[in-house]
Amino acid sequence: MATSRSDPGRAAGPPFRRVLVANRGEIAVRVIRACRELGVETVAVYSEPDRTALHVRQADLAYAIGPAAASESYLRIDKLLAVARESGAEAIHPGYGFLAERAAFARACAEAGVVFIGPSADAIEAMGDKLEARRRMIAAGVPVVPGSEEPVESDAEVERLAASFGFPVMLKAAGGGGGKGMRLVATREELKSALRGARSEAKSAFGDDRVYVEKAIVRPRHVEVQVLGDTHGHVLHLYERECSIQRRHQKVIEESPSLAVDQKTREQMGRVAVQAAKAVDYVGAGTIEFLVDPERRFYFLEMNTRIQVEHPITEAVTGVDLVKAQIEIAAGRPLRLRQQDVVQRGWAIECRIYAEDPDNNFLPAPGRIEVLRVPSGIGVRDDSGVYEGFEVSTFYDPMISKLVAWGSNRDEAIDRMLRALREYTVVGPVANIAFHRWALEHPAFRAGDIDTGFIARHFRPGATDTTGDLPVIAAAIAAVSRFDGTASRPGAAPSGSPSSRWRTLARREALRE
Repeated sequence: MATSRSDPGRAAGPPFRRVLVANRGEIAVRVIRACRELGVETVAVYSEPDRTALHVRQADLAYAIGPAAASESYLRIDKLLAVARESGAEAIHPGYGFLAERAAFARACAEAGVVFIGPSADAIEAMGDKLEARRRMIAAGVPVVPGSEEPVESDAEVERLAASFGFPVMLKAAGGGGGKGMRLVATREELKSALRGARSEAKSAFGDDRVYVEKAIVRPRHVEVQVLGDTHGHVLHLYERECSIQRRHQKVIEESPSLAVDQKTREQMGRVAVQAAKAVDYVGAGTIEFLVDPERRFYFLEMNTRIQVEHPITEAVTGVDLVKAQIEIAAGRPLRLRQQDVVQRGWAIECRIYAEDPDNNFLPAPGRIEVLRVPSGIGVRDDSGVYEGFEVSTFYDPMISKLVAWGSNRDEAIDRMLRALREYTVVGPVANIAFHRWALEHPAFRAGDIDTGFIARHFRPGATDTTGDLPVIAAAIAAVSRFDGTASRPGAAPSGSPSSRWRTLARREALRE
């Protein structure tokens, strides 16, 4: 594995004394672990439902910041900065989601004298507005999908632009991403209703109903490039991730490298990604996202100005700890890597394990985790913010964990992931584990014949095979039902404590099957 030049062993002491983690769940745990390895103390914040969450238990200090609604807790800049002052935190790591890409938060941190572990507010603003980002990339010579450079003002304008680009076209929200405010329009007759829907969703998600039009790339692959930039003018890329397996325009399976690009295209994409980052004086970890067509032509899609959910697969194939690098960059330290030091080794796949029901349009299916068996073994990594007895809340993203498998090649990575998925047991909320097995075993996925329409084209409710899970689940449920239930009350301690004997029993009996 490559060794990161942000290795703390080469630096004089910790980059900060104390860092506040302005997030929850697995990413908060991930940041806390990186800080601990760097010798940095951590401060957790939590809403009322998260008072017993894993990130709260693992941090050195923890502060309550409000009720369940994110608007009254995790999105309250004033509360976060008040905790930073009270705790003596020198820096704030925003993770991803919540305030991670809010320029106002980065600016407020700077005004309060607290280091924001991320890019400047100006860079966030420039790349957060999709139209401004398009303009910046065009000026920098980065290839973009043909489309409008200003928000569309009327149905007539949409019709005119769509006719000039040719159908299909894509309507996109100017003020955000993540699939919100996005509509694929195949015919002229669909335009008006699609425009109304896109504007309404964009307004609800981002408080901004502006939309623009792009030519739709037929059967595109979603490939992104990880970049790192420091405060000394150094920018490098850490190669690509394939993120084409998506439901509702949101990623569920990622891998690195990508079969969509050959070595020549890989090098070109890397150079363009660095060029794009330099165009906005980017500092920290960021991702340049591209659409790749069947002829391997690639087009700028957007830039995510934060750490990505899928960053572990880049860490697996390059050996670079991206979160440590973020923290050290924010402390003003130069990158300890140069581009020639970054080498891809092997193949890595990530499956996002959600409490959701694939047979019911992938709708969230939260609940209390009664039994949890997590896979392990060579080449397997599970980034999680839950534990046995934890309640997956209705208030937040229903992620259980990010499961990563590494292999010397793609086939080995897939086989290892399938083995890990068969070991993974969740009793309580519905989880999408069987869906991931279905996807990885599908002949088209095995052959690398994938694009962003893979799930829509191939998956149908009932397609997943859960028969192999039934003995384990049945035994676990039977064990739970035989117990007197005293440990299942709210606030019960996690697995390993005396009050969780029933969970241990359930797991033991399940394993006997």
